Order: sequence, then C-alpha cells, then structure tokens
Amino acid sequence: MADIQGSYDELFTAVPSALAGFVADGDVGGAVAVFVDGKPVVDVWAGFADAGRTRAWERDTIVNVYSLTKTMTALCALVLIDRGRLDPDAPVARYWPEFAAAGKRHVLVRHLLSHTAGLPDWEGPVEELYDWTAATARLAGQAPQWEPGTAAGYHSLTQGFLVGEVLRRITGRTVGEFFAAEVAGPLGADFHLGLGPEHDGRVALTVPPPGRDEEYTAGAANSDAAPTAATALRVRDGNGLAWRRAQIPAASGYGNARSVALAQSLLACGGTVGGVRVLSPEGCERAREVQFEGEDRILRMPARYGLGYGLFGNALGWGGWGGALVWVDPDERLALAYVTNQMREPAADNRGMELVMAAQDGLTGLRAT
Repeated sequence: MADIQGSYDELFTAVPSALAGFVADGDVGGAVAVFVDGKPVVDVWAGFADAGRTRAWERDTIVNVYSLTKTMTALCALVLIDRGRLDPDAPVARYWPEFAAAGKRHVLVRHLLSHTAGLPDWEGPVEELYDWTAATARLAGQAPQWEPGTAAGYHSLTQGFLVGEVLRRITGRTVGEFFAAEVAGPLGADFHLGLGPEHDGRVALTVPPPGRDEEYTAGAANSDAAPTAATALRVRDGNGLAWRRAQIPAASGYGNARSVALAQSLLACGGTVGGVRVLSPEGCERAREVQFEGEDRILRMPARYGLGYGLFGNALGWGGWGGALVWVDPDERLALAYVTNQMREPAADNRGMELVMAAQDGLTGLRAT
C-alpha cells in the first residue's frame, strides 16, 4: 500500500486506507479530508504532484478541482442571500440589466443556481473563457434553450459566469475576491479562484486517465463541460496558465482537501466553524431547498438540485471533472472532500463515493462513543 501522510482519528482508518489503495492501484496522487463538527478527523494525502512521480504530494499541494468550484461560488451567493443583498426570487435583470436581452427578462436568480436557466452551453471559444467581460456579454445576449424554470440542464461552464456577474454587480468584486474576503479569509481556507503566480509551485497538474493524453476533453458524457466540439475543454487547457489566472467560477478553483472540507463545513455546522460565523442556520438550509427534480437534459440522468448544490438524500455536494468530490451531511455535521490530480474515465470512477462510505463507518463508531 502507498504511504499515507497526515493525521486521522483511528475510528476513520478506512478513509486513509481507501486513499492508499487508489495510489497503489496506479493513481498519481490525491488527498482526502473529513471534518465532523467543523474539526478534522481525517486530513491525509499520498502519492505525487506530477505525472513523472518526481515531486511528492505535500501538505500544501493544491489542485484544480474543476466543477467542485461551483460549491464555492454557491457559498458566496448564499452569503449575499443571507445578508438580504440578493433575492433568489428576483429576475436576474434586476441586478444585471443587459441580461434581459433575448427573452430572458423572467429568468430568476434561483434558476441560475439550479441549472434551470436554459443557458447550459458555452458557445464561444475556450480562449474567451479567460475574458470576463467578453464571456458575460456573450451570455447576456444568448437566448434560453427552454422556458427557464421548467427543465434542468447542467450549466457546466456557464453557471459560474452567470452567478458571478450577478455577485459582481451587487458587490463590485469578482467571485474570487468576494470568496477570499468573506469565506476563505475568515476561515483560513487555502482555496483560490483566480490563482496568483506565487502559488504556481504548489500546483499538481491534472493527469489524464490511463491511455489518454492532454487532448482528452470534457463533455456531456462526463458531465463537466459543454458538449460542442468547438468549445470542448481539454486537459491541456485546464493545465494552462491562462486557465489558472482566470476567474471561471464554475470550474477553475484551486485548493486541497482540507480547504474544501473546511469551507463546506459551514453548511454542515449551521454556518459557523471554528467560532467564525459566515452564514445563519436558515441561510444554510436554503441550499437544500429543492429547485428541480427530474431528468437533466444535458447529463441525461436523474438529478436533484438545490440552490447551487446537487442534493443526494439529506446530503448535498458536487464533484469535478477527473474525480474531485465534496459531500456535506448536515444531519451528521460532516463534510468530506477528495481531490486528486489523477483523472479516471467517469463511468469507472467511484473513488469519491468509496470515501464517503468509508467515512460512514467512522461516523458509526464516533457516535457510539
């Protein structure tokens, strides 16, 4: 088995054992953290930060978590809703007047957060993702593909721009700036949207699935990017400096498992972690209000969406292209995060859920003591 670094409560031994198994089976590297009651019971990492296996995965290694980033953007929106500055039932055009074009006057803020706005596809070139003004202008001029609120289709790249521009119009700050000041900073979470060059040395670049190269693309089949070939996101793009520097609040967040679990512990613990209150208990519960339940038109599978999160029974969370996962169970006051630089083919990737099941074993023992 691979060597595990970090620390863990003995009741949760199954979690680091699972991570060690992933690396022993060929994964390059990864990390997992489990927080209960806002405190870490597992904080471990293993393997390497580079495809050549020359650089060990360290405590402060960070990685692109792709669509798991959406949960951080959702936290920002929930904070503004909690403060009365953002109304989920308001038309988006109240905050972003240009958005009313092309029949979108009646699109509500909650539609953006629940993938029901009818704007799932990124129709521009990949390079335009790095230009906030151009990207949001493109989306403002786009017509919805269905009547907003009547159906859901995963807004893989577009959701971050849509929610992010509303936040920017309200606060005058980018999502990355707002998140740093209002969430990551107060909590001490090492998670970044728009990564500065001072962090480049800590980044573990994404490694394509076995047998694939950096031309490997995301698409509807693996539920993390627009399906059109002209705008397909490649591993090469995600590993590029332009992607790293840009604000793509649906997919370009960088962090480690510890930082993800810490930030999302807010929803597990009623909005307060480590004595720092970021949300009210009522604000946290809004995330679990069902906005849509049924077949997702883009993913072509059943989906249940809350305000910015996928809903799974009483739990909520989301994953990212390549394997990252965050899982929050408010009933158990648990937040689990898994990050990795090793992609696997989506249809054969159960790593995140294996870790969730391993953590459940630990919870059973913890609650029995």
